[in-house]
Amino acid sequence: MLQTLMIKLDTSKEQHASLLETMHQFNEACNYIANIAFERKTANKMELQKIIYYEVRDKFKLSAQLTIRAIAKVSEAYKRNKTIKPEFKPIGAIVYDQRILSWRKLEAVSILTISGRQTIPIRIGEYQRVRLDRIRGQADLILRNDIFYLAVVVEVPEASKFDAVGTLGIDLGIVNLATDNDGESFSGKQIDTVREKNAVLKANLQKTGTKSSKRHLKKLSGRESRFHRDVNHVISRKIVAKAKDTKQAIALEDLKGIRKSVTVRRTQRSRIHSWAFFQLRSFIEYKAILVGVPVVLVNPRGTSHICPVCNHNERGNRPNRDNFKCVQCGFSGNADHIAAINIAARAVEVNQRIVAYNEVKANTGIETEHSYKPPISIVGN
Repeated sequence: MLQTLMIKLDTSKEQHASLLETMHQFNEACNYIANIAFERKTANKMELQKIIYYEVRDKFKLSAQLTIRAIAKVSEAYKRNKTIKPEFKPIGAIVYDQRILSWRKLEAVSILTISGRQTIPIRIGEYQRVRLDRIRGQADLILRNDIFYLAVVVEVPEASKFDAVGTLGIDLGIVNLATDNDGESFSGKQIDTVREKNAVLKANLQKTGTKSSKRHLKKLSGRESRFHRDVNHVISRKIVAKAKDTKQAIALEDLKGIRKSVTVRRTQRSRIHSWAFFQLRSFIEYKAILVGVPVVLVNPRGTSHICPVCNHNERGNRPNRDNFKCVQCGFSGNADHIAAINIAARAVEVNQRIVAYNEVKANTGIETEHSYKPPISIVGN
């Protein structure tokens, strides 16, 4: 499995200025190349190189390989959408390959700038340290909050998946970010508090409109998303550890497109649009792959109002957000807990159908109209 590691560069004032100037020149060159590409309606990297290589080198004082990387960046961006001209911000990322970047063990990196080669110390934790010997391909130079980082891709070995003896169903939500079928919940109250506090602060700063308030707004930028990310890392780590310790597979709802399909009150819109459920799901998935825990994605339809005892399916089974009570058999409980139970049961049913489908296909070599074609994905397969 491929992972991206963020390696912090411990730059001096002079090195920081040199990297920043290189980044500005590189992206200015990208905008210049984008104009030519858009005028000539070509995204072909080799064709652009023939047309503009020497001109870009002379005009922007870039090295040969930085010029090649700038042409490649424009080509890739233009290929994605040929109806618009690509535009690049002054602090857009620079892609470095092995010709213009090399590692000095685990202590420093040698990186090319318009001022020549710079050997810059790096700061890494133990998590990055044990993975740096698996670096693959290129690295992106990124500027965040006036700090330079290298985003490097590493190959991490995947553990062999174990044979699960049970299924841990996970219901993802907003009030409770995650609830499993054992009844353990991870509350979203802390995130709500931070979101509401930041919303009030941002509104007041925007209303003020002074230079100081704008600087404060810039400082706040990304703080809430970083907080969400940290919370999701903590929750996903606990869920995967529990599944691994109990030898269970993890069952998750496939919530793709959920924001388009749900209708909420105006007061709830910001809450649902800031709900980082996909991030939490992706964290669970990749952490599970690393330790060999199977993950199954199931259709979420009806999981919140089906009775796990009598299978009666009616929206009236869930009279409010927090409670579940079956109108047919009277079974009741916490609504999120019941949903997690249903998700786990649905994953078991899906796995049984997949086994049956594979047996039919193996025995007959054909797919009949009665064969089961799984509508879900099994992560890690």
